Amino acid sequence: MEEINIKDFFDHLKGYWLAFIVAIVALVSAVFVYDSAIKTPLYQARTTVVVAQSDTNNNSAATLNDVSASQKLVSTYGEIAKSELVLTKVISNLHLNTTVKALSQNITVAPVDDTTILSIAVKDRDAALAANIANEIAKVFTAEISDIYKLDNVSLLSVAKTPEVSANNTTARDLLLAALLAVFGVTAIAFLKFYLDDTVKYSEDLESRISVPIAGRVIKNDSKDAPQKVSNNSNLDVKFSTMAQQFSPELVVATSPKAIVSENIKSLRTNLQFTAVDKDLKTILITSTNAGEGKSFIAANLAISFAQADKRVLLVDCDLRKGRLHKMFNISNMAGFSNLLADDLFYTARYIQPTAIANLSIIPCGTYPPNPSELLASQKNKNLIQRLKNEFDIIIFDGAPVGGLSDSIILSSIVDETLVVTRDAATAKNELLATKESLEKVQASIAGVVMNAVNRRPSKYYNYYYGSN
Repeated sequence: MEEINIKDFFDHLKGYWLAFIVAIVALVSAVFVYDSAIKTPLYQARTTVVVAQSDTNNNSAATLNDVSASQKLVSTYGEIAKSELVLTKVISNLHLNTTVKALSQNITVAPVDDTTILSIAVKDRDAALAANIANEIAKVFTAEISDIYKLDNVSLLSVAKTPEVSANNTTARDLLLAALLAVFGVTAIAFLKFYLDDTVKYSEDLESRISVPIAGRVIKNDSKDAPQKVSNNSNLDVKFSTMAQQFSPELVVATSPKAIVSENIKSLRTNLQFTAVDKDLKTILITSTNAGEGKSFIAANLAISFAQADKRVLLVDCDLRKGRLHKMFNISNMAGFSNLLADDLFYTARYIQPTAIANLSIIPCGTYPPNPSELLASQKNKNLIQRLKNEFDIIIFDGAPVGGLSDSIILSSIVDETLVVTRDAATAKNELLATKESLEKVQASIAGVVMNAVNRRPSKYYNYYYGSN
């Protein structure tokens, strides 16, 4: 069983603040309404009876024995006080419209500790009636117990008075318990979800858990953000405004270069360059465990970031099943990577499309073929990559997800580095580990994991825009 990180759990628990408020307000309100409007008030009246044998011999030792005997019989006296014999007479004397069984449920008879005193308590909706029943039970009991045990020293110690406050008025206690129950309930649900949740989450010890370095963290992108102006130069402002209209809002490095997301991508670019400081980094595969984790978003923006760093960049859509880079860049997909692999490599230049971004070209995925794995594993693909490496400084491949497919596994053994994109609190940890193992089996060089769509945390991200690099 994996050890539970308390700090991670409390970070997880913070996300339930609204649930805590809703649960507390709802439960406390429900209890308050019940106690004040629905709950029937019950009044409790109490009387006490002392039962003892008289000192017929006027002897101190005899008196002690009598008291001891009486104490042992107090429990028996209590049963007699609630017996059908006594309660039938009480019902008859007071003309009560109830049964012995119903009446007995509202009566509590208990001995006072280490004494021969018997406490008789009666609850009823009618305060006065509760007092009358208690006094009548004491009266009938006194007569019956004297007759049964031949006692001549049974007397009423206190008379029951009409109570003014209901005995079941526990609103304050109930409200406190309701609030505690709400807190406990939400905490229990949060803990259960946290315990059963096997997804990869942003945390400082993630690297040690999955034994893969974190190459970068990209906060959750808000595509509704308007593009920022980059300078006081009106021509540049028009250029970026035109890009924002032409491209998908996902291309934040192009449309919003000063946004925090863009800075995260640039940091990823820098990390990759430091990783490859001792080797010539030319080809990078971007893949993920499952679809929907943001690999195309990372691939496209990383390519733009390298292009902005004066690198000749080629972005290749190798997801020959669901490639969508052509939609993000608003270009034609009539002829793409799959078509190029089916054609003569002499015509490679025909399939490379320039973009409005300086230094960046793209090869879309093209026609979805029936045999993508075979195309990617072909010698022609290897020859193509070598040809392209001679023409571009950086080639970024947007591959298919690894889960259940061999496409990116094949590509990973050909390229220089592989990045695995995960989505914060969405990618299952066991699936990420399986992806890592699949890549390692073909001796792929894993540059690291990119944590995508990380919720912005004030302690880790500044809440303003940086200047561009």
